[in-house]
Amino acid sequence: MSEQELLLTVEETHGPLAVAAVGGEIDFHTAPILRSRALDLIEQGRNRLVLDLSGVGFCDSAGLNALINIWHAAQGAGGAMALASVPARLDRMLKLTGLDTVLAIYPTADAAIAAVGPRPGGEQIVG
Repeated sequence: MSEQELLLTVEETHGPLAVAAVGGEIDFHTAPILRSRALDLIEQGRNRLVLDLSGVGFCDSAGLNALINIWHAAQGAGGAMALASVPARLDRMLKLTGLDTVLAIYPTADAAIAAVGPRPGGEQIVG
């Protein structure tokens, strides 16, 4: 994978829930790709997103902006977005910018799914 590649693989879908693994670098060149692919999922009715970021090696301010845009789009569609397995370097950036108080962050994809995924009987928790 070159420095300007980003992988987004949808690993699971269930109703409005989509779990996507993100790999590579999220920067000025790749952030629009992430945003576009995630917004496509939301437009397809997958408005409850879990982004597994364990494969992300780098994220700059453009990447943070993309995450905020995705979160806004999910919220606007009546859904939610959660980040899972956030690498330590990105976690520090989220804390320094205060985004950790806005974006839902979980240690694992399973924990994020439990928080934002559809619940039996229609009960949902918005993260």
